Amino acid sequence: MAACSRIGRGGHSMDKSITLPADEIFRNLENAKRFAIDIGGSLTKLAYYSTVQHKVAKVRSFDHSVKETEDDPLYEISVQEEITARLHFIKFENAYIETCLDFVKDHLVNTDTKVIKATGGGAYKFKDLIEKKLKLKVDKEDEMSCLIKGCNFVLKNIPHEAFVYVRHADSEFRFQNTHPDIFPYLLINIGSGVSIVKVESEDQFERIGGSSIGGGTFWGLGALLTKTKRFDELLQLASRGQHASVDMLVKDIYGGAYGTLGLTGDLIASSFGKSATADKGEFFSKEDMAKSLLHMISNDIGQLACLYAKLHNLTRVYFGGFFIRGHPVTMHTITYSINFFTKGEVQALFLRHEGYLGAIGAFLKGAEEDNPNQYSWGENYAGSSGLMSVSPELNPMQRARSGTFDMLEMDRLERQLVNLPLLQDPSSYIPDTMDLTEDAVAREYWLFCFEEALEGVVKRAIASQPDLPQTRERAEKFSQKYRHKLQTLRHQPFAYGSLTVRSLLDTREHCLNEFNFPDPYSKIKQRENDMALKYFQKAVKSLESLSWEQRQFALVKGLLAGNVFDWGAKAISDVLETNAGFGFEEAKRKLQERPWLVDSYNQWLERLKGPPHKCALFFVDNSGIDIILGVFPFVRELLCRGTEVVLASNSGPALNDVTYSELQILTERIAAMDTVIQTGIKEERLILVQSGSSSPCLDLSRLDKTLATVVRERHTDLVIIEGMGRAIHTNYYATLRCESLKLAVIKNSWLAERLGGVLFSVVFKYEEPPKYQEETHQ
Repeated sequence: MAACSRIGRGGHSMDKSITLPADEIFRNLENAKRFAIDIGGSLTKLAYYSTVQHKVAKVRSFDHSVKETEDDPLYEISVQEEITARLHFIKFENAYIETCLDFVKDHLVNTDTKVIKATGGGAYKFKDLIEKKLKLKVDKEDEMSCLIKGCNFVLKNIPHEAFVYVRHADSEFRFQNTHPDIFPYLLINIGSGVSIVKVESEDQFERIGGSSIGGGTFWGLGALLTKTKRFDELLQLASRGQHASVDMLVKDIYGGAYGTLGLTGDLIASSFGKSATADKGEFFSKEDMAKSLLHMISNDIGQLACLYAKLHNLTRVYFGGFFIRGHPVTMHTITYSINFFTKGEVQALFLRHEGYLGAIGAFLKGAEEDNPNQYSWGENYAGSSGLMSVSPELNPMQRARSGTFDMLEMDRLERQLVNLPLLQDPSSYIPDTMDLTEDAVAREYWLFCFEEALEGVVKRAIASQPDLPQTRERAEKFSQKYRHKLQTLRHQPFAYGSLTVRSLLDTREHCLNEFNFPDPYSKIKQRENDMALKYFQKAVKSLESLSWEQRQFALVKGLLAGNVFDWGAKAISDVLETNAGFGFEEAKRKLQERPWLVDSYNQWLERLKGPPHKCALFFVDNSGIDIILGVFPFVRELLCRGTEVVLASNSGPALNDVTYSELQILTERIAAMDTVIQTGIKEERLILVQSGSSSPCLDLSRLDKTLATVVRERHTDLVIIEGMGRAIHTNYYATLRCESLKLAVIKNSWLAERLGGVLFSVVFKYEEPPKYQEETHQ
């Protein structure tokens, strides 16, 4: 959300001559390629596609065929320019449409677009103005088909798009896990009237019902009853009212509950019923009448929705339209109605980006030649406003609704993302272990942690680009932006869906990329990779001298010790910055003695005495000692057992995690030293894949499609997930259809204590799939 730069004298409307901050609102406008607009009764939503030029860190292996010195680096790092696609959606009040169109016209430089797709009731009204200002032909699209197309898009591409509203709870928004198959669903669009639409596939939907009693009815009758003309003011009146002063309740008729019919005493028996029997001169307040009216219309819509959902056997029911618009009092009354009429069997679901659906759909219709649905898209937290509560008692940062702009940005991902085929139940999979939206103590701790760590991130960002222009200025802008995001999340933890450690980390990465710091840890990773490679052969030789059982424990201990080297953990980064001599053996000594905090090692050892696994998928973590001295010896042992290995690493940088391009170079060098690794690569029994992620955490429902294909083709029967981000903050409770090994060292004192341990406690969690457990224990 960005405020306008100048406000009119009354403080409630925008001065027509205002200068808009383009870098905050109409971003990348100079590269806009395609436009769409959705104009409703009071709000305009503008959409456009642009290309974004930003910096990426590239690694390239040196030519090692010539003799090299001990100090020669393994690879070179360069920062290059790359162009990616981004969708921009901006929402503002219709009063400012002319000013905004002028701004767009003045800043349009590189577009060859001739047409703007338009939808919404205002598209006809403003057609001449749009064509005059932008010199683009208005091509009107069907409102309902745009709405459905936009709804499908956000449900498929934005995790935690849908939420249940729970009034007066610690967290008013309860975000839902998006089902892998979003169809079928029911969309209740409440505008002036109500349309009830059954959506069965991307292009198949049907309006199966509706009602003339909708938002327009509430507004119209409300205006007559209260003399209040503004819709938002009418809702504010309703939020302060007591409907029981106007409505006749069951207890007003029967003196209490009507037990025979199962009706509670507080149930509305007749909307506005008391007004018919009121004494002459009895006064009903505007607030009470508005509240009664809201209940009457919401209950009517809720009952209709329930009847259609039951008739068509649908359990997913989404509500949207002008009547909703994120207003707590509206969402609460709809939710109450749905719960009552279905006895809790159906939940009322609302959408974070409900206001953008028409604009998204209109844009997609204009972009069909580019087939945007063939790509996966991700919300750019750095450029998006996030969900704002308009409830004054729940949002101390309440802003006036006029004079503000809300933004949504979606980045096109280079790789199509899908579920891991080995998830036990993709529809119930929740990546994150802890929901900070609901846990206030944990939320405050982690927000403090990320604020405290910000100075160190800025320092490393500057150090990663000593020769590039304006490095310090960009780093300061990053710091300001991320700090502002943290402050927003402190007051509005629901802004980007469920608040988690993962979302805090991802928001930081988005902000770093926004100011062209693609890989602040690149030089640290390069140095640690170079150093660790020198000890690889010695580590392998040491392992080979052990007995089989001793070697298995040493391999696991090596994996755990390697995982200590995590620059994302402050306890470790402080040590690594102050003690350059801290190494692999020191890390082993730091580890908790057995029994570990979570200790399935004995079960793992017994399993290793059985037949080898066919194929192991290993999600790796950090560069340097972790990947080279921890992971590769473990992989080597699996290969010797006859197990194929798929190493999955990040597609893009995050903290000091090893990336796919870095891992390719490391694997090549290790293969040159080790015949087991060399043979594994040659025979394609060891392969490298991209995870599709650029996060220190891991969402198994959004993985690279190629990885999923490899997993199926190789009949993978073991998944190994390493590190705090991937195995503790995420996936700790993930259930798979094959054996899994989750291991990490807890490098945060607060988290360790939360889990019942201490700093450097060990989690070693070996799990068998439910079916396998039944077979082996019969």
